[in-house]
Amino acid sequence: MQKSKKRKVVEAVLLIFAALLVTVIGYLIYVFATFNRLDDHINIEITEPDRPAGKSLEINKTYKITTYNIGFGAYSPDFSFFMDGGKESVAKSEESVKELTTGAAELIKSMNADITLFQEVDTDSTRSRHVNQLEMLNETFPEYYGAYAVNYHSAFLFYPFLQPIGKSNSGILTLSSFAMTSSERRKLPIAESVKKILDLDRCFTVSRISAANGKELVIINLHTSAYGTDDKVRDGQISLLCEVLEEEYNKGNYVICGGDFNHDLLADENDKSDKASWAYPFPKSKLPKGFEFAFTGLDSVGINKMWNSGRNTDMPFVEGETYTIMLDGFIISDNVKMVTYDTYKTGYKYSDHEPVVMEFRLIGE
Repeated sequence: MQKSKKRKVVEAVLLIFAALLVTVIGYLIYVFATFNRLDDHINIEITEPDRPAGKSLEINKTYKITTYNIGFGAYSPDFSFFMDGGKESVAKSEESVKELTTGAAELIKSMNADITLFQEVDTDSTRSRHVNQLEMLNETFPEYYGAYAVNYHSAFLFYPFLQPIGKSNSGILTLSSFAMTSSERRKLPIAESVKKILDLDRCFTVSRISAANGKELVIINLHTSAYGTDDKVRDGQISLLCEVLEEEYNKGNYVICGGDFNHDLLADENDKSDKASWAYPFPKSKLPKGFEFAFTGLDSVGINKMWNSGRNTDMPFVEGETYTIMLDGFIISDNVKMVTYDTYKTGYKYSDHEPVVMEFRLIGE
């Protein structure tokens, strides 16, 4: 009788173990089977404003452009993120996501920019409590043309176990008060190993606005990889970007590339000192001839006084203690003149990033 009871216990334990093993294997099959990358060269549908907008940009007139990673509406100053060593994996609440998204949108709207680039705009993600941020931004900017592209998407990721990050649907949005004649999604290289589950999909968009002299202003909205990357992936992403920059410049177009580069934009590319794992110096020497980061046009005082555009999220933000870095900005071709350039300081009120704002002119011949 005693042996029979023990046997039943062992059998029960084995059955439970087998059920768990089958569940785990089934889940892994689901995650990898549903992983897919969007194609390259996807034409993006452009939404039109509810009232007439500008048709073409004038030469030698000053315009304003902003870029802002809104952090899927989760990053209040007290928010920390588990993938950076923090605690949270999803936003505190639906109300919090709406509050932060509204705050970010209204801040940018108050700047009255001609062109705005947003990153980490979610449409239906677990982490952002299924709030449609794209819809909210479009409602805030009804007078702008819009081009939205999915940057990355994923199946339901059951990690961390107590509060899974779940499924993600996130993209980048380009808004313009001038008519965009076309917009295209370009696929960036990502990790091909198991790391792709963390890196997901990545892209940049190429949007076109006519200039009065018959040329085009090409606006590139970029959000490169942060997690699960290696040198090969980083080099591949930057190489493709540089290839497109050079191609458009050789056509005689004006080019501005803005967004979240996920690189240290101010560091010397030969600096090998210890930094956050994602804070690699941007290899500026790889930029094609005729291109530079727009802040290069500032003097050393102007550069040094700039507020860093990104914070590490291993802890809530504490000014003077939290690690901060310049992740966001603009690359411009030499036929675009930077007039003013700065980071807008909010104290990371609405995101783990801050907006970068630039005034510029298209240079005539």
